[in-house]
Amino acid sequence: MLVKAYAKINISLDIIGKREDGYHLLKMIMQNIDLYDSLSFQKCNKGINISCNKPYIPTNDKNLVYKAAKLFMDTYNINEGVNIYLKKNIPVAAGMAGGSTDAAAVFKTLKQLFKIDVDDNELMSLGVKIGADVPFCIKGGTALCEGIGEIITPLTPFKNQILVLVKPNFGVSTKDVFKNLDVSKIFKHPDTEELIRAMEEERLADVCNNMKNLLENVTLRKYPVLKRIKEDMGKMGAVGSMMTGSGPTIFAFFDDMLKAQKCYDKFKIQYKEVYITRTI
Repeated sequence: MLVKAYAKINISLDIIGKREDGYHLLKMIMQNIDLYDSLSFQKCNKGINISCNKPYIPTNDKNLVYKAAKLFMDTYNINEGVNIYLKKNIPVAAGMAGGSTDAAAVFKTLKQLFKIDVDDNELMSLGVKIGADVPFCIKGGTALCEGIGEIITPLTPFKNQILVLVKPNFGVSTKDVFKNLDVSKIFKHPDTEELIRAMEEERLADVCNNMKNLLENVTLRKYPVLKRIKEDMGKMGAVGSMMTGSGPTIFAFFDDMLKAQKCYDKFKIQYKEVYITRTI
């Protein structure tokens, strides 16, 4: 069984408070894009056996694929085993939910493979134990995500928008970014309702004018190169650009494939992980 696990971008990321356990309360618009990892699954007698095309990806219990498979199999008392091959394309530690989308694919596929009668809502409740982005990755598409990310409201699909993504040659720890965020110094929040209206009506310029990621306050200050990438994207004709998640990936919307291609070509000279894709 072969499945695709799609990456996401944040079209907005607002922080509206903090829970007593230290988790931040979020209000985000998340969007799947046509960049994906591939996972193939095969039943076996016992164990969870993971292999991967990238040598730097762990294949033990540190991998979210393994964690998701173990949690699923323990929860539903599955005594058989599974072999999982992960073909990794989504950049790692990039703010694109690469690990979370793989975990979501594991939940959805094991449900089919072992014929477990469980709906998406139950899978999403299970998924949040692995990571806050997993519930969205189970649901997919275009959605408003609240709480710590686990309360999902589907939105009108925002499909076929042209994107260029640039992931610089370093990763960012989400935990560290949130640790360095001072909520008391946040005075300007995204207008999420206006953004949703602009997306529904496919007013790309208004989407770009209203999209905002409050975690840029931390990550862009630490890595000035990200500001330069955003500026360069603007000079190359981007309608708007922003960091996704905790970074460091910067994405830009384009209204013209020729401009997007020129932007892609320029950045591909400097960076290894550059992508031209679309929202799905």
